[in-house]
Amino acid sequence: MNEILEILEKNARATSEEIARMLNMTPRAVSNAIKKFEKEGIVLKYKTLINKELLRDEDSGVRALIEVKVTPQKNLGFDHIAERIYRFPEVTSCYLMSGTYDLLIVVEGKNLNMVSSFVAEKLSPMENIRGTVTHFILKKYKEDGDILKQPNRSKRPAITL
Repeated sequence: MNEILEILEKNARATSEEIARMLNMTPRAVSNAIKKFEKEGIVLKYKTLINKELLRDEDSGVRALIEVKVTPQKNLGFDHIAERIYRFPEVTSCYLMSGTYDLLIVVEGKNLNMVSSFVAEKLSPMENIRGTVTHFILKKYKEDGDILKQPNRSKRPAITL
């Protein structure tokens, strides 16, 4: 992968000047390269990773990973059914997988009932869906390569025998 892209992937706030210093380039060359990546759709958007567990916000919602078994449609394969699924606003990610299931989708809702309703009322009844397995995320330790540190851990020593 391009060095500029590697830097942006780790720190989207890095400026053209900072990247230019790191790579021994001119800021203008870096800026032009970034604009080209954006125009070509290589860079889709810039994102902030938020540790929602630290917000202690009851409205932060829940996230679930859902394994989906699919019967691919003749002449359309998995793409058509995947598109129908990823168009739902509850679905934040959708992947074609190898292994025991076909699609892995990430779903977000305000609470467990909303995610469960999505699976029961929208996803499972869809034509060509053979089965689903839902895994609710209880706690995140690391996301997108970043460790989500938890403050104020207990300072009590562990009991050992």
